[in-house]
Amino acid sequence: MKKLPIGKAFTLIEPGPVVLVTTHDGERDNVMTVSWTMVLDFTPRFAIATGAWNHSFAALRKTRECVIAIPAVDLLDTVVGVGTCSGADTDKFEKFGLTAVPGKYVSAPLIEECVANIECEVVDIVKKHNIVVLAGLAAYVDRARKGQRTLHAVGDGTFVLDGRKLNRRRKMASKLPAGV
Repeated sequence: MKKLPIGKAFTLIEPGPVVLVTTHDGERDNVMTVSWTMVLDFTPRFAIATGAWNHSFAALRKTRECVIAIPAVDLLDTVVGVGTCSGADTDKFEKFGLTAVPGKYVSAPLIEECVANIECEVVDIVKKHNIVVLAGLAAYVDRARKGQRTLHAVGDGTFVLDGRKLNRRRKMASKLPAGV
């Protein structure tokens, strides 16, 4: 094996998928790209890493709600574009042709072009680590959508795509919660 600089170790285990997180600050919608996401357990608890450097963070902190929208590979350039400009001076929905769909439980919009959307409320902000813990309130998936493969950021400007799904449900049945 070849030694990798420890400062690049995150590229080995970068989580995924890359998501778009929408907020509404009381006046307008915004969206940011987040590549650091985590499922906390089998409950609808998730975490994202973000902080004050993102324009959306103020709305997330103020309203304590958001939508996690999960894009597919066809939105790669949109995901990169959203992540490389600021909502402080850009209407990202307009600039990138995203369709805002009203949520049922939160004021932040769902994104119609995404494979799935999860309406969430903020349950904790771990300031020391810039981690926002979210509780899912409702989830929506578009199984009829032609492209379903999601993106995973490596952290160095490259992305990996989901591949073939391998089924071991029967062997893992004793460890899976009912209904999953």
